[in-house]
Amino acid sequence: MAFQKAVKGTALIGGGAIATVFGLSQFSQYRNKHGAFVHVQAAEAIPVPLKNDFPTREQQIQALQTTSEFDVLIIGGGATGCGCALDAVTRGLKTALLERDDFSSGTSSRSTKLIHGGVRYLQKAIMKLDLEQYRMVKEALEERANLLEIAPHLAAALPIMLPVYKWWQLPYYWLGIKLYDLVAGSQCLKSSYVLSKSRALELFPMLRKDKLVAAIVYYDGQHNDARMNLAIALTAARYGAATANYAEVLRLLKTAEPGGTQRVCGVRCRDVLTGQEFDVKAKCVINATGPFTDSVRKMDDEEVPNICQPSAGVHIVMPGYYSPGNMGLLDPATSDGRVIFFLPWEKMTIAGTTDSPTDVTHHPIPTEEDINFILNEVRNYLSADVEVRRGDVLAAWSGIRPLVTDPDSKDTQSISRNHVVSVSGSGLVTIAGGKWTTYRAMAQDTIDAAIQVHDLKAGSSKTIGLQLQGAEDWSPTLYIRLVQDYGLESEVAQHLASTYGDKAFEVAKIAQVTGKRWPVVGKRLVSEFPYIEAEVVYGVKEYARTAVDMISRRTRLAFLNVQAAEEALPRIIDIMGKELNWSEQKKKEELEAARKFLYYEMGYKVKSDQLTDSSEISLGPSDIERYKKRFHMFDKDKKGFITILDVQRVLESISVQIAENTLHDILNEVDLNKNGQVELNEFLQLMSAIQKGYVSGSRLAVLMKTAEENLRQRVVIPVDRSGGGL
Repeated sequence: MAFQKAVKGTALIGGGAIATVFGLSQFSQYRNKHGAFVHVQAAEAIPVPLKNDFPTREQQIQALQTTSEFDVLIIGGGATGCGCALDAVTRGLKTALLERDDFSSGTSSRSTKLIHGGVRYLQKAIMKLDLEQYRMVKEALEERANLLEIAPHLAAALPIMLPVYKWWQLPYYWLGIKLYDLVAGSQCLKSSYVLSKSRALELFPMLRKDKLVAAIVYYDGQHNDARMNLAIALTAARYGAATANYAEVLRLLKTAEPGGTQRVCGVRCRDVLTGQEFDVKAKCVINATGPFTDSVRKMDDEEVPNICQPSAGVHIVMPGYYSPGNMGLLDPATSDGRVIFFLPWEKMTIAGTTDSPTDVTHHPIPTEEDINFILNEVRNYLSADVEVRRGDVLAAWSGIRPLVTDPDSKDTQSISRNHVVSVSGSGLVTIAGGKWTTYRAMAQDTIDAAIQVHDLKAGSSKTIGLQLQGAEDWSPTLYIRLVQDYGLESEVAQHLASTYGDKAFEVAKIAQVTGKRWPVVGKRLVSEFPYIEAEVVYGVKEYARTAVDMISRRTRLAFLNVQAAEEALPRIIDIMGKELNWSEQKKKEELEAARKFLYYEMGYKVKSDQLTDSSEISLGPSDIERYKKRFHMFDKDKKGFITILDVQRVLESISVQIAENTLHDILNEVDLNKNGQVELNEFLQLMSAIQKGYVSGSRLAVLMKTAEENLRQRVVIPVDRSGGGL
């Protein structure tokens, strides 16, 4: 009864908004029906042809070296930089782009994976009567709709639940979400709605039940951010932009104009892979380097004040069973006022983000403090039946947001992520701030400014409705053709279709025969993820040049499970080595660099910190005795440690065989001092960490427990990695 009263009261407050949203949603349906016409118009309006394929990296480097002068040269290969390249080249401008690392190697691959207007920004706009915030939300919602249309294989609408635990909050949140729908207007994905407590728990059974009164569900977009960034870059390359990753800008080139004015006319750059240096001349140079905006601005003028205040956002990934497969969760008011999203992504669960001031670095590292903050907030919203364990964190990363602010401001949470386009006295165009969702609008504003300031001959932007790489012939049922035509596993086919779109057939064509009855082709890199070896070969074609490129941005293994990524590394490096003619020394360097990346930037370090030589053993006397007996079952000689030979002896006694390299990996997970053996104290530390939830899925713990039981029962011991996390 109370639920019905609250809904009725809410309806009275926002009835007009509902009617408006309903009318606009009808127009939205009409608009969506005519989406194909928009795509055709966008493509036909472009003055340059779309090539069937993109050039090789070597051809791109050659174009950069041999072109006498470009119209536009963009520094930065993130979403904004690649967006600028696509906008410029489709207007008919001769375009170049240089990225010091890999496309999307920075902030653009470390987002919350949402394409959204920002519910919290709309709240601030209303509460503070801030017109700028409102316009930013409006623009972002328009861009959200466009992005879902131009890359439907990489992006989709996602329902997000906002649980309500106090009756008075229901009309407040309901009206706010309906206003979000209203601001979206014709681009509203689907209308939001209210759920009763029972229905909310049916859809999100992991949700905390006590004091829950209702829930509100609204829709935003979700995407594969690194692949989306790459799709923008590849599309620009197909239209003729000379784009190159691993091309570092060393300094800006300037020329003196009449009157003594110095004008930026290009850059001196270095091919990071070969060490070769060369000049690239351009009428206009654009700085689109995100958090590194000020470093490029200081190449132009050392005295210029900073315009960016970087903010670090940490995310964690947990097993998929922590959330429903197609329903996210929004915590609108955490213990310190921040917003936390809890979202299904790539069959896992992503949680984040934090928001704190940080220094600009190429290698941001997630901290244990931030990870535990997110875990504690997750615990507040999940049922007591669900034990939220630190050990279930499979990956963690930190991304640096390039927030635009007054240099004196300290409160990063009150800063709008709106963008600013500025032009220096020497003609350097800088695009700073903004957010992933609005990359296209940011690029349009930037190229508009470049055309005006540098008197370039070009028309208006052509990127609204312009389909990205892989979108042209994609359909939701494309994966079925992959299964039928090539004999791929259904899960692998779905993954390929949602990653490469209509280019999935190119990957399937080079997939190796498995030699099995089923699947016919498609050898997986690791058993529990649908990534296949053919993707490594195709990834090299997509400009991947390091193992890190492959595990983090061509595939997303590093962002989903760092242990799985490390497990796949040797095979990935072997395949890349053949494609790129790597020496054995180069392969070793790549393996070391990739492991270092996983260790520091993807959360492996904070995993190892959970189990160290100084870890406290907090076990009861009976537990210690029980685990000692289990340990001594393997340590027959009472040496005080166990080795691979000890484990093999026990396994042979129960007729079980495990490959020696697998056993080495299993023991290495627990061998803290890396001396090739697991000591009793290390084993007790492991069991203590498991009891406290700091570690989960330890293969050694499972193996030893199961072996103890099977010495009597003599059944096969499962040793697959169980999905345990950091």
